[in-house]
Amino acid sequence: MLEIIGYIAAIAIGITLGLIGGGGSILTVPVLVYLLGSDATSATGYSLFIVGVTSAIGSVAFFKRKLVSLRTAIVFGIPSIIAVYATRAFIVPALPDVIFSFGNFTFTKDVFLMVLFAVLMILASYSMIKKKKTSADDTGLPSEQAFNYPIILLEGSVVGVLTGLVGAGGGFLIIPALVILSKLPMKMAVGTSLVIIAAKSMLGFLGEPNLTDPSFEWRMILLVTLMAIVGIFIGSFLSAKIDGNKLKPAFGWFVLVMGIYILMVELFF
Repeated sequence: MLEIIGYIAAIAIGITLGLIGGGGSILTVPVLVYLLGSDATSATGYSLFIVGVTSAIGSVAFFKRKLVSLRTAIVFGIPSIIAVYATRAFIVPALPDVIFSFGNFTFTKDVFLMVLFAVLMILASYSMIKKKKTSADDTGLPSEQAFNYPIILLEGSVVGVLTGLVGAGGGFLIIPALVILSKLPMKMAVGTSLVIIAAKSMLGFLGEPNLTDPSFEWRMILLVTLMAIVGIFIGSFLSAKIDGNKLKPAFGWFVLVMGIYILMVELFF
């Protein structure tokens, strides 16, 4: 029963991406862990493939509308891709299975990853709930760009490490960085963010050390990805009838509740 609910939830993730242009991938790891029975370490790796494919498909509409800055994607994406690949290939396998124990409480690698993920969910929810200030520059056309390369390299690397650890796209970190550091208007920042997320997630996934392991859940990954893609097309269809910006705060509150729930489950139950 939980497996069926998990695949239905995967469709909902895609619908969210199609409706509001992002955010849905933050639910991929909880779906894999709590509904489909993956351990947290595996789920964060599986999520990279799912997020990468769905983001690539979600970016197609932005390419068609010329709302992707490839130059920005390359400048920001290269350090991010290197960081996420290195994190999955070296950092995650190097984490000890038991980080520390205190009385009857054992803080394992899986607990650490889920707690970190929950904290990022809470941060992401804030960016969804807060009202976006409208700007005269919020058009589909890029303003004159002046890259702050050291800061962009640092930001890209940090986002890459976080993506590698928790398997989420990190759009709530990337989009503000593109707006502030690369001077992109919001709509182009969203499209460019999807391209960066797709590239770093898919290439980061190649850093998984056990891709050829017989226990690797390829069937589940592909089914979840397929369901999410179906959801994207449903969400894109509904976006013509429903204002995604009005749904975003409600989804943000849902993500906030989920983040708090995960913290409570992992730390206290």
